[in-house]
Amino acid sequence: MFPIRDHNPSGRVPYVTYILMAANIGIFLSYVPILGDERALYAFYNAYALVPARIGAGYGFEGLLTSMFLHGGWAHLAGNMLFLWIYGDNVEDELGHVPFLIFYLIVGVAAGLTQVVFEPSSIVPMVGASGAIAGVMGAYLLLFPKAQVDILVIFIMFFRIFPIPAWLLLMLWFGMQFIGGIGADPNQGGVAYWAHAGGFVAGLLGAVPVWLRRGAVAFWKRTDGHPPHPETSYPAINKSRIPRIRRR
Repeated sequence: MFPIRDHNPSGRVPYVTYILMAANIGIFLSYVPILGDERALYAFYNAYALVPARIGAGYGFEGLLTSMFLHGGWAHLAGNMLFLWIYGDNVEDELGHVPFLIFYLIVGVAAGLTQVVFEPSSIVPMVGASGAIAGVMGAYLLLFPKAQVDILVIFIMFFRIFPIPAWLLLMLWFGMQFIGGIGADPNQGGVAYWAHAGGFVAGLLGAVPVWLRRGAVAFWKRTDGHPPHPETSYPAINKSRIPRIRRR
């Protein structure tokens, strides 16, 4: 089960969201040739990834920023860019281009620091934009809790697309990160659950000033919890072309 799109595209071109996606994709493509070389890839991550134990020792702080533009593989990159594309445009539209860029970088750093706090002895390099994107998702939750997000549900040979409110999807996602973080081994590779949770909370809190300036609860009432743009209608792709035969 994962989101594939929302129903409210931004009212203006989300230049920063596109630039961030291009930067992540371009940087990943630059080191694709070494993906199959474990020694070269380890040396690359060792130089640019975030290693919590180094932060605890007082160095390696540049990794808080550089790690946000690295990914561990094609699926990792594709998943993060999908989430950024779904949630980034509306948050950028509400914050403005430059404030959104600053917001993105700050919540990304906050996500990395959260991972350091919860796993200070970990020597596993951490890479990925997901902490910063989690911050964007937190802001989306506060600003547009009732926005409709389409999720694709796949179960063996069955698949369907369902629209659900953003608050339900995002709170479920946050709960999964929190639970995953509790059971995670700091010295094993895998998902950086605490970075996701920390970025999400940082993004939600960081969007509070914007939400208050818009009128807080009055903003929700005015927009009904949706982005303030006309909703997009998509073709009903769940409908089957096979004719139904009614029982007599």
